[in-house]
Amino acid sequence: MDAERFEKIRKNIVGSKRARSGIGTLQEKTVHAILKDYYAPDKDMQEIRMCGYVADIYTGKEIIEIQTAGFHNLRDKLDVFLPGHQVTIVYPIPRVKYLIWMDEETGECSKPRKSNVKGSVYRAFYELYKIKPYLSDENLHLCFPLLELEEYRLLNGWSRDRKRGSRRYDRIPITLLEEVRIDGVGDYARLIPEDLAEPFTVQEFGKAVGERKETAAKVLHILHYLHVIERRENRGKAYTYCTVKKG
Repeated sequence: MDAERFEKIRKNIVGSKRARSGIGTLQEKTVHAILKDYYAPDKDMQEIRMCGYVADIYTGKEIIEIQTAGFHNLRDKLDVFLPGHQVTIVYPIPRVKYLIWMDEETGECSKPRKSNVKGSVYRAFYELYKIKPYLSDENLHLCFPLLELEEYRLLNGWSRDRKRGSRRYDRIPITLLEEVRIDGVGDYARLIPEDLAEPFTVQEFGKAVGERKETAAKVLHILHYLHVIERRENRGKAYTYCTVKKG
């Protein structure tokens, strides 16, 4: 991780001509643009046509796809790319988020307000579930940049204050806080807290990692699918799990 270089790229893109002409010109591409320059500083590595598809980045040794949502859209690419190439999916996660509300008609923006929601790698499993059959491929790698960012939302929702059901307009990174990588199935075991007593339930795992039961269940489903954990005896109506010991 190179926070200094990330900041230089961030300033260059956010301070570019299109940004100076107004937030309305950014249109939900700022995070993607910054990360693309960060992971491929050489522009000649970007938007490379390969095997009938366009890769976000090709370094000559590795394909990098920057995906902010919709992992199901990657399946066709992965079918083609993985047999012959190392592929890294970069999925940014808002660790700290400040909400800014925009009036569509006037362009007026509210003051930033810090969200109570704190993002983590575990939130990525909703997307990983969509490419579950590919996760055990030795050529697939995952990279999760944890960001502090500003999220601009339009006041166009259905509630009285127009916030519920609103559309996200853009996300502008402030700081790269951390980078988590998964380079093989064995790395998933690092997501299980060392001090979590085994066997554990979904609820106990969720409490240990600070996530809701629904998120914890999705994580454990994937870990069980990848044989990182195994099911043990039930505790009442709940499954219990233990890590698989590698001999």
